[in-house]
Amino acid sequence: MKSMSQFSIGSLSRIRLLWLLTVVFSLMALGAQAQDEESPEKDTRPVRKTFESVWLMENQTVMVPIKGTFEMDIQHRFGTVDNGYDDFFGLYAPSNIRIGFNYVPVDKLQLGFGFTKERKLWDFNAKYALFQQAREGGWPVSVTYLVYAAVDSRQKDNFLESTDRWSYFHQLMIARKLSDNFSLQAGLSISHFNFQEQVPTEVDPNITEKMNNDHLGLSFLGRYKIGSTASIIAGYDLPLTDHDINNPEPNLSFGIELVSSSHAFQIFLSNYQSI
Repeated sequence: MKSMSQFSIGSLSRIRLLWLLTVVFSLMALGAQAQDEESPEKDTRPVRKTFESVWLMENQTVMVPIKGTFEMDIQHRFGTVDNGYDDFFGLYAPSNIRIGFNYVPVDKLQLGFGFTKERKLWDFNAKYALFQQAREGGWPVSVTYLVYAAVDSRQKDNFLESTDRWSYFHQLMIARKLSDNFSLQAGLSISHFNFQEQVPTEVDPNITEKMNNDHLGLSFLGRYKIGSTASIIAGYDLPLTDHDINNPEPNLSFGIELVSSSHAFQIFLSNYQSI
């Protein structure tokens, strides 16, 4: 009789405990459901169109198109405006041209190559989107890494060694779409030239000095949409490496961008002739 009483009391305690746990978990589930209804999940998908193109004037942007995208770029630098009407403010002056092709074989990775008129330069590049700004929550900025390798294909008389033809470029870009109309980007870059260019000194042109192999630089880009297909664009490039001679000057560029569903046209003024 004693043992039966103990069994009944123990069973009743377990039943009460099960009911209590059931009620507690039910209340927690209802509370979680109510919280979800009050605070819906944030949209962490990447923002769309931080920039309209993989290029913004002088620099590449953080943008990597969707997988399977094939793109052709034509970059045309007219001459300087110094001669005025004689060459119609550079429009008919000798120009520099680059034709490039890009393809996105997998998500977030762009591969490309191009050929530039100046120095008959072939370039090969890769760009990978490390992080992408989310629409809500998630990453507050987009971060993309860009790398180039370029070879100067002029006649061998211009070089002492075949390795002198090669140069390399690395850049880490950070951008944020601040609003539907306004985007900013900053980039830190390092360039390496195997060939040290000989530059005549100002004191005596017969005496030359070598430039550095490595160059550090910063770049800043901005775009502000003034319509559904038009934007004001601006950029600033700041060399950081201090050379003993022929120190590179900063570059300021600004212009307008016009876009359609599959094209982006940029018309701008710039200090630089090189592409």
